[in-house]
Amino acid sequence: MKSNSELIFQRAKKVIPGGIYGHVAPAAGLPDCFPHYCKKASGYTFEDVDGKEWIDFMCGFGAILHGYSNVEIERAATIQREMGTVFNQPSEVMVELAEILVQKIDFADWAVFAKNGSDLTTWAIRVAREKTKRKYIIKAKGAYHGVDSWCDPGLGGRIPSDRQEILEFNWNDPDHLSSLFKKFPNQIAAVILTPYHHPSFQRSELPIAGFWEKVSATCNKEEAFLILDDVRAGGRLHDGGSHRFFNFTPDLAVYSKGLGNGYAISACVGKAEHKLASAEVFLTGSCWNDAVAMAAAISSLKISEREGVAKQVLSKGKYFCDQLESVAKKQNFPLTMTGPSSMPYPFIEGDSNLFKIQEFCRLCAKEGLYFHPHHNWFISNAHTFESIDNSILKASLAIDNLSRKSNLV
Repeated sequence: MKSNSELIFQRAKKVIPGGIYGHVAPAAGLPDCFPHYCKKASGYTFEDVDGKEWIDFMCGFGAILHGYSNVEIERAATIQREMGTVFNQPSEVMVELAEILVQKIDFADWAVFAKNGSDLTTWAIRVAREKTKRKYIIKAKGAYHGVDSWCDPGLGGRIPSDRQEILEFNWNDPDHLSSLFKKFPNQIAAVILTPYHHPSFQRSELPIAGFWEKVSATCNKEEAFLILDDVRAGGRLHDGGSHRFFNFTPDLAVYSKGLGNGYAISACVGKAEHKLASAEVFLTGSCWNDAVAMAAAISSLKISEREGVAKQVLSKGKYFCDQLESVAKKQNFPLTMTGPSSMPYPFIEGDSNLFKIQEFCRLCAKEGLYFHPHHNWFISNAHTFESIDNSILKASLAIDNLSRKSNLV
């Protein structure tokens, strides 16, 4: 007998391309054991349409910072929803949110809003081109900045000209970056980077000592924008932006995911000297002035500041990573949690075909743990140390199972 998840998916395939597409498509995860559809969620758990409860370490792929259905955020959203959501003109809450971001983020003098990270990473590089009158953009190889054709990870629908002005350098190689400026003198508008490197299907890489200092110096010398794509990490490294965690200052920074704790919103902030150029680059969307999402973002930011949420999730994440690695080490299982502890990526030595991590996550799924085999995980502030201990116990059963199979270790 087919599960509710499978039955709904069969219906979906008739009316939706692929049934489920993008990063949440079944093939991107573990289709044999991950649910296709969720029913409800609260705190650090969600329930799928078949009634199974999961301890969640993906947090809506990072969109949930304070836990699902956070009471304070939902209350703020409800109050605004009773007054209205989308109007002909923006609401005052938009101004309040911009004021909070400008006050909170040390280099920010202005803010604009959209719905997705992609909306504003693409807009940000256009602002850089408008200000500098240059065409080339530099990004790190393997970096993800959204779904637009200049940066998306797929091939469908793309033509060669989409990336003619996009240059790439190797992460943690500032000399390689400098060489691109020499090769294309006075032609590079901006360098766009994530605060640390989190490529798909590979271990996360933190910046080496001096990396951001050299990148910043190069951009300053060449009068090119330094754009921070803080969409994924924003709120989980430093409450004032991830640049504070790594001690550098960008020209523009883009935030989304945890900004609205599940409500669709993104923001770009920038320095005063770029305000005029930003006003020249058209930016709009019929529902981008969504007052409910903005009210949720204001509440989310207030919680982060009041409770020091970035430090909280880093602390909880460190405990989680340390405990998981300790269990793995005792079982001779070569698991390392890479990247920042609040959003770690699991890496298994010698697992070039990703079979081991898939099998590990598959066994954990049987225990009700939602560990993704191909994406970094996320810690929300709703996770408790008790829930982490419970998760480690469940994960240890999977590690014990795997350690007994000589073909996997």
